[in-house]
Amino acid sequence: MITRTTHWPAPAKLNLFLYITGRRPDGYHELQTLFQFLDHSDTLTITANASNDIRLTPAIEGVATEDNLIYRAADLLRREAGIQAGADIHIDKILPMGGGLGGGSSDAATTLVALNYLWQTHLSVDTLAELGLRLGADVPVFVRGVSAFAEGVGEKLQPAMPEEKWYLVVKPEVNIATVDIFTHPELKRDSEKRPLNALMTGVYENDCEKIVRSLHPEVDKALSWLLEYAPSRLTGTGACVFAEFSTQQDAIAILNTLPNWLHGFVAKGVNTSPLLTALSTHSTDSQ
Repeated sequence: MITRTTHWPAPAKLNLFLYITGRRPDGYHELQTLFQFLDHSDTLTITANASNDIRLTPAIEGVATEDNLIYRAADLLRREAGIQAGADIHIDKILPMGGGLGGGSSDAATTLVALNYLWQTHLSVDTLAELGLRLGADVPVFVRGVSAFAEGVGEKLQPAMPEEKWYLVVKPEVNIATVDIFTHPELKRDSEKRPLNALMTGVYENDCEKIVRSLHPEVDKALSWLLEYAPSRLTGTGACVFAEFSTQQDAIAILNTLPNWLHGFVAKGVNTSPLLTALSTHSTDSQ
């Protein structure tokens, strides 16, 4: 067991496009979506120990520790590996909750990857991704750490290399429950299923955007504002929206003109997750 204190990024993701191609009998939706990471992350500070206790700080108001995805990921890994081990985990949370940036899923994935290393449980990436899928549909892509085209309910992944652009990401003052969007009767569910090369070279869109804009005027207002400056769309089921730019300078220039009713940040799209970079660095330091 590696017991030194370590720091791990849990990066945001964007859905560069999102198409819904059908609805399964169990109610879940068939998707085609393109995930790309951002160099903008929560940070987990983790110290592994032999206490058999998983301690999280700070507490999240209204969320029991046992219900926290970070705790559930650590406990699942411990049980699957058949070990007795503990950890103190502190999270510096900067990704907005309920924003469509995958913050909770990313935190869970970082926990799995980091503790697999620190506890020296030596589970394969495939096994960690399978564990991640039990925690949430978006967790495996964060575990694997490579930008990916996803199909099925999001669990069928293949690596993809979209252009690494700069993004201005904006969070309207509203939280959106994913279930409310995917159960809406007017949600578009019949997009044509297309091969990746056709999707990558086409115009990127999000089938959830029309419903979200109709239900949430704050999102509609934010997108309308962004579209004056650059191609912009919703990520996931929102509430975050993003505009794409070729340079950091252009993105920051628009960030600096955001009206006072909007808050955002500028980040670079990256096809290799900062989590993979951190794992490589820690592994090298241990040799």
